[in-house]
Amino acid sequence: MNYVITGSLGHISKPIVEQLVKANNNVTVITSKQENVPAIEALGAKAAVGSVEDATFIGNAFAGADAVYLMIPPNFNPVGEWKNFLRKVADNYVAAVKQNNIKYVVQLSSIGAHLRNGVGPVDGLGYLEAQLDGLQDVNAVYLRPSYFFYNLFAQIGLLKHAGIFGANYGGDEKLILVDTNDIAAAAIKALLALDFKGKSVEYISTAEVHTNEIAKVLGEAVGKPNTPWVVFTDEQNLEGAIGAGLVKTIAEGYTEMGKSLREGKMQEDYWKSKAVPTGNLTLEAFAKQFAAAYNA
Repeated sequence: MNYVITGSLGHISKPIVEQLVKANNNVTVITSKQENVPAIEALGAKAAVGSVEDATFIGNAFAGADAVYLMIPPNFNPVGEWKNFLRKVADNYVAAVKQNNIKYVVQLSSIGAHLRNGVGPVDGLGYLEAQLDGLQDVNAVYLRPSYFFYNLFAQIGLLKHAGIFGANYGGDEKLILVDTNDIAAAAIKALLALDFKGKSVEYISTAEVHTNEIAKVLGEAVGKPNTPWVVFTDEQNLEGAIGAGLVKTIAEGYTEMGKSLREGKMQEDYWKSKAVPTGNLTLEAFAKQFAAAYNA
């Protein structure tokens, strides 16, 4: 089988490539950096170097594929409005799927994508889902993982300089966490089997914990017990994100996403789905990784 994998050799894409190659498939990896080519070829895959914003490049790169794995890469310095970047990449992917008559798509989406709007960066993923929904002869699985464990590394600066954990979300509702290895496993399973029909959603989670518990466990791991999780106002969150160097539209997007989490909207469909956490990574095990990063 011929596969095209977007996302270069990221946390999720790399293990997907490894397993597809191991199963004797032909794999092309989309990457924006020429320096990634040797590492891609070392895995037994072919590299296609170019920009996901280039519709012609994506259309050509998808040629001959039986199935594709789609993810919209992060872009913290977009030219123009951030959400326009997300929609442009989504449109390029969908056009390439149509152009090349590809029948199987596995998309890295996100919890909250069911809302389509009002969830910051997840709006772009919901938009891609909606565009794929419009392709009648395409079978697609929308993987909707939750909050990545490794995103908690972003709390290190706040912990060191302010002695707190915090965001513009938190409180009574549990935060759903996911290990990227569990996302990769779900994608690999779908791509190797190619037995899905129509359009379907798969929620992926590894743990469900309160933010106060996150603060307790991670705080103890770095020798700072009783460190609180502080829920910021949206205004405080936006100001802090801009102060940390984020482009204003991106800071606004992440603040919007945090608000959706805080109000219970972002995770609502996950709870309704009765999804069950899978995988082996616990908060306590992740705390060792967090402590190592904190002390590095």
